[in-house]
Amino acid sequence: MGEKVCVIIGFGPGLGTAYAEIFKEAGYDLGLLSRSGASLDGAEPTDTSVRAYKCDAGDPNSLKGALASVQSDLGEIDVVIFNADLAQFGALEDVSELQFEQSWRVGALGLFATAKLLGPQMSERGSGVIIISGATAALRGNVWTTAFAPSKSAQRTLANSLAKQLGPKGVHIVYLVIDGVIDTKDTRTNFAPNESDDFFIKPACIAETALMLANQDKSAWTFELDIRPFGEKW
Repeated sequence: MGEKVCVIIGFGPGLGTAYAEIFKEAGYDLGLLSRSGASLDGAEPTDTSVRAYKCDAGDPNSLKGALASVQSDLGEIDVVIFNADLAQFGALEDVSELQFEQSWRVGALGLFATAKLLGPQMSERGSGVIIISGATAALRGNVWTTAFAPSKSAQRTLANSLAKQLGPKGVHIVYLVIDGVIDTKDTRTNFAPNESDDFFIKPACIAETALMLANQDKSAWTFELDIRPFGEKW
């Protein structure tokens, strides 16, 4: 068992897996939360340092129940990576009221429920890190981000509010503005099939940045950090 516990909310292929691999390599025990309850590829059933939990990040009761299970199984949570979102893309006529609400519930309400449960606990002991996987959509909307952008914007402003409340109590809140397309099998096939490797952000590089941020000295904390490929237009 490791000395620290990292929970990844929104574990899955791509970035979620990269977070898990990087933090496991750094010696963290892992709690992996996802709708499917999937575990890390290659993790042995006897590996008590990696536990998978099935939950819906848009349902506060489901989310808080899974986090309580992590604490029971692995101990107090040192780092939370909030990687959950529901990518409901489309113009106004393409997005339903339900899809809009679902996107907000996962991206914003899910983060609120996480902080509501863990924020006081981290504050009481004077330590803890919450890292949020954000997006450029948090800063501006586009035709196809009618539902996604409001969710990410609400998430970012909530993170800002949390940082101002919990930071003075020793809890580090970080918002990552991921400006670009993350390199996964799905994005290469369905989103950018003709792009070169330089077009994409490598998931492992985002995860390595998150690990660095999780270990920052409190005399020089980062709240917001943008990440983009060198050729990205911005």
